Amino acid sequence: MKLAQLRTDVLAGLTTSFALVPECIAFALVAQLNPLMGLYGAFIICTLTALFGGRPGMISGAAGSMAVVIIALVIQHGAQYLLATVLLGGLLMILFGALRLGKLVRMVPHPVMQGFVNGLAIVIALAQLEHFKEGDAWLSGNSLYLMLGLVALTMAIVYLLPRLTRSVPPALVAILGVGLLTYFLQLPTHTLGDMANIAGGLPSLALPDIPWNLETLRIIAPYAVLMGLVGLLETLLTLNLTDEITQSRGHTNRECVALGAANVASGLCGGMGGCAMIGQTMINLGSGGRGRLSGVVAGVMILLFVLFLSPLIERIPLAALVGVMFVVAQQTFAWASLRVVNKVPLHDVLVIVAVTVITVFTDLATAVLCGIVIAALNFAWQHGRELYVDSHMDANGSKVYRPHGTLFFASTTRFLELFDAAGDPQQVTLDCQHLNFVDYSAIAALITLRERYTRTGKHLRVVHLSERCKQLLRRAGLQQAEREAAADAMGHLGS
Repeated sequence: MKLAQLRTDVLAGLTTSFALVPECIAFALVAQLNPLMGLYGAFIICTLTALFGGRPGMISGAAGSMAVVIIALVIQHGAQYLLATVLLGGLLMILFGALRLGKLVRMVPHPVMQGFVNGLAIVIALAQLEHFKEGDAWLSGNSLYLMLGLVALTMAIVYLLPRLTRSVPPALVAILGVGLLTYFLQLPTHTLGDMANIAGGLPSLALPDIPWNLETLRIIAPYAVLMGLVGLLETLLTLNLTDEITQSRGHTNRECVALGAANVASGLCGGMGGCAMIGQTMINLGSGGRGRLSGVVAGVMILLFVLFLSPLIERIPLAALVGVMFVVAQQTFAWASLRVVNKVPLHDVLVIVAVTVITVFTDLATAVLCGIVIAALNFAWQHGRELYVDSHMDANGSKVYRPHGTLFFASTTRFLELFDAAGDPQQVTLDCQHLNFVDYSAIAALITLRERYTRTGKHLRVVHLSERCKQLLRRAGLQQAEREAAADAMGHLGS
């Protein structure tokens, strides 16, 4: 069984490497860089994260989401400044993982995750449309028909082959099969070699050729922070998706440190920055890749393509790779999110749509941030409305209020509206057994309530505060007068 999995991982890695090459070349060209920088980055980042990362089976490389954010830097300052940016971005990623901040990905709501995968699926599909162009003009006539036919043939093989056998990855059979077909029939279609010449040597180790001073830091720091943020977000969200698919759990902080170290190595060796690539990860997982070996094979094959196999790899028709990526886009899209439109709250649907649209038209970091803000605001609004109070008159004529819920910035107004300071008797008890204090706004609300009763000549007594609430009050850092007011308001604190 172990040998069978090793074989599967090797074939999955080989399949994934074919899909990595055009993506990395395209992203390098988008960033106006030498395509070899994209391939070197893919080799280094894919191999190192596969060896040392926290999520076996996940594929990382020179990702388009990171290429887009550094176009302006390359245009204004050149490739050497980009390499320095990759170095600094990698160090920030290492710091993020070392501080054990990877767990923050748990704060990402499920609707944001669905919007993330939907947006990236659309981006993957739209990116393939560029291969239907010759220069700035769309293909037409026989060239277009041939391209469409080969794409359709590739997709058919990927979809139908698993019904016959699962011993080999269908994407690998499709790429090699369509490649052999076009070669023997001499079909006039675009190949990988039309994008760029990928022949080259080993990457060399060297510091970026830039002035190492504060002015350089001022230039590269904003881009490094943005690259780090985008890379970590895409990696951690892809890690979550991989966890769901494989029914296993990765290590977020370890993945952050490994990704950062891989980016530092890439910057020192003249490669682009990178992060997890959801499309290639889906290809690897779909081909059966589950272990570290699949990622190592994918990375090493990229280097072998550059060093020895460029004449062969450059003959692969782009139509075959486009067909595979169309299948990946279809399988990545969370179709279940469309079926639950009428079954989940409207605000969750809004988050899914917003993250999807923003991912397509801007970038992943902005999309995820907007989705989290929308979800957080809705949570605060809904949670703030859930606060309610029971009240009754005690045997000694004192009125007892027993609020239920969470007291925080969004619920303080409602909390204060629940009390009738003018109409209540002289003695009032606030029973906090079922009330949870969360932030400074809760403390301020308690002081305000006490002041209202004081102005009417009445006494408010607070009982049954939890230990956590008492600690929050003690650590709030109130002014001395507020401390005295709060202490008086709490009355019998220990009762």
